[in-house]
Amino acid sequence: MSAATFDEERLPQEDHIVRLHGATWADYQRVLELRGDRSAPRVCFLEGELEIMSPSRSHESVKSLIGRLVEVWCLARGIDFSTYGSWTLEDKSVERGAEPDECYVFGQVESPARPDLAIEVVWTSGGLDKLRIYEKLGVREVWYWKRGRISVHVLRGETYETVPGSEVLGGIDLVELASFLDRPTTSQAIRDYQAALEGHGKR
Repeated sequence: MSAATFDEERLPQEDHIVRLHGATWADYQRVLELRGDRSAPRVCFLEGELEIMSPSRSHESVKSLIGRLVEVWCLARGIDFSTYGSWTLEDKSVERGAEPDECYVFGQVESPARPDLAIEVVWTSGGLDKLRIYEKLGVREVWYWKRGRISVHVLRGETYETVPGSEVLGGIDLVELASFLDRPTTSQAIRDYQAALEGHGKR
């Protein structure tokens, strides 16, 4: 099975998305309060649009696996990182809030204000445009996984530009990384990716 068919053949489930129009910031805060410290459902807010998304098992599997492979790459390259999962990012002044599927801060940063990298899995269509949210929250780079491919969006001023490769993790081959997402287990994907990275070092 190739990475391109992963979303069609493996764990064919849909996310459950509820969208509320005309919501207030207080509504958004109340939903966060009711949800508590759990990582799901994930809640987004964009200028009066409130989205509550319960990710499917498929969605969670993909986002976790991408994260683990990012960590494998960083360890192989000696890059310090901290993972913050679905960190709730919000700013009342711009009426935006979001929770990434996975996010990272690179280097040794004691009290980061924002992640350097947010990873989003697009499994079910119809969700809020998270790039519009993140651009006002100052997230440097966002990766979108959709149908086996990862696209990279880098913040330039106040908008995102789609670029060929990551800038926060310069040198990572995301086509190669995505090719390991079809393994039957997470451990197999990690072992195979580690072997591939070790092979590059011997060339």
